[in-house]
Order: sequence, then C-alpha cells, then structure tokens
Amino acid sequence: MADRGTAFLERRMGDWARARLHPYAAEFIMFVLKQGWAAMFGILFLVAIIGTKAVWQEDWALARYDALFLFAVATQVAFVWMRLEEWEEVKVIALFHLTGTVMEIFKLAQGSWDYPEQGIFELGGVPLFSGFMYASVGSYIARVIRIFHMEFAPYPPFWTTLLLAGAIYGNFFAHHFLPDIRMGLFLATVLLFWRTRIWFFPGTDPRWMPLPVAAGLAAVFIWIAENIGTVTRTWAYAGQGQFDMVSLGKLGSWYLLLYVSFVTVTLIMRDELKPHPVRPAPREIYRGPHATSDTGRATIP
Repeated sequence: MADRGTAFLERRMGDWARARLHPYAAEFIMFVLKQGWAAMFGILFLVAIIGTKAVWQEDWALARYDALFLFAVATQVAFVWMRLEEWEEVKVIALFHLTGTVMEIFKLAQGSWDYPEQGIFELGGVPLFSGFMYASVGSYIARVIRIFHMEFAPYPPFWTTLLLAGAIYGNFFAHHFLPDIRMGLFLATVLLFWRTRIWFFPGTDPRWMPLPVAAGLAAVFIWIAENIGTVTRTWAYAGQGQFDMVSLGKLGSWYLLLYVSFVTVTLIMRDELKPHPVRPAPREIYRGPHATSDTGRATIP
C-alpha cells in the first residue's frame, strides 16, 4: 500500500506525542501533521513559487515559469516512484489537471487573470505549470481521504453529485455569456451535502465534520495560497496590485471548484461513500506488516 512506510512513521510520531501530551493535544498534533503530509504536493509547489521568485534572474537561460513546470513534473514523478500516490489516483488527478488547464486557457482569453512572465512550456498563453496547481488540489483530496481513512455518510446519490460538479464547472465558462448561477450552486452544495459527515481518524477514534464545512475550510487555505501567488506576481488578477488581497469572490470560486475536484476523485474512491448514516469503529494504530489486533478493532494500515 502506498502509505505503509508513512503509517509506520505516523505510529512513531503518535507514540511520541501520546507519551508526552494530553490525549486531545496529541490528537490535534497528529491531525495537523497528517494534513500537512496530505497537502505535501501543494506545499512543495508553494515553496518553489516563493523560492524561484526570490532568486530568479531575467537573464537566466531557463525561464522561471519553465523551472516551475519542470519542478512540478519532477515532483509528480517522485510521488509515483515513492508510492505516495497510486496510479489510479494519478489518472484522476491528471483529469482534473486537464479540466483546470482548459479553464485557464478560457479565463486567460477572457481577461480574468494574467501571467506576467513568459516561458516555453505554455499552451494558449497559459504556462503549463498552472495545471499542477489544480493537480495539487486533486492530490490533496485523494491523499487526505486515504491517510485519514475517511468515510462519507450519508452520501447523496452519486449521479446527483456528478450533475452538481458538471453545473459548477460549466458555470465557470457560461457566466461570461449567461446569468451567473453561482448563488444557486452555493445553495445546491449545502442542500445536497448538509447531512453528509466526513468521518476521519486523526488517531484511533473516529471524528467527524460536515462536508460543506470541510470544503469551506479547505477553500480558505487555497485562497491564502492564491495570495502567495499574486504577491510573488506568479499570476495576477485583472486590476489587482501586487500587494492587494485576492477578492473574497475567489474564495467562493475555490469553494465551488473543490466540489468538482472532490467528485472527480470519488470516481475511483467509491467504497468510502456510504449511502446511510454510519459511525466507523475505532481503529488500532498500524504496528507493522504482520500486525494483529486483539481488540476487535480495524487496523490502520
């Protein structure tokens, strides 16, 4: 399994935290560490954005945008080689990468945002590293589901989630020519998922969070990353100064786009979607490839 070695490291860190901290504090620390591990692709990409902005020179033979593209490709290859992502996950992430790039090309043509620098690796004026920004979101969702052993219950009929994702994605294009229905889409996400709990394991016991709340929190962190991108002038929105905050409207856009990414990932993670309310049983921490449990609990791999 992709995260076997990671699970062993997780156990060691968890044992260290539980031996020294209050159980709730230890669980919180493990939650933060697991979240950071799940978001590693995006974190590395942000570090690359900041680092290249700090050191890159215009007269260098390799353009900064091309360096970011090559870095993203190398990171993706490393994730597969180290089995941090399974091939099935990579295929779905690549699909979101493609849909993100198509939207980038369209939005750039509409003047919604711009890329101030130039590079060789681009398509329709869009630098190819931009698709990896969407891929990093897909990577996070796929990895966080696996790392936290998430279950989604009660989950609405799958076909309704496909319709919602299609409507959200289509509106990103259609609102340039037709009335913007995003307020209705916001309402639709709540109506469709208001009962859905995300069950997850920061430790041995299951915790839960409403799915729309989780999507909102994730959107906030992506919005913060967007601000890092604009401050470093890696991209810029129309009429925005370098140190102007990204509008809260973009926060709403990412909230909606997260549903597109999430539904795309669920194309290969259907077993985690439960149609009826369910509370997962506690899990034992993984103790090795031949670990067994005498408590009757499931074992975290």
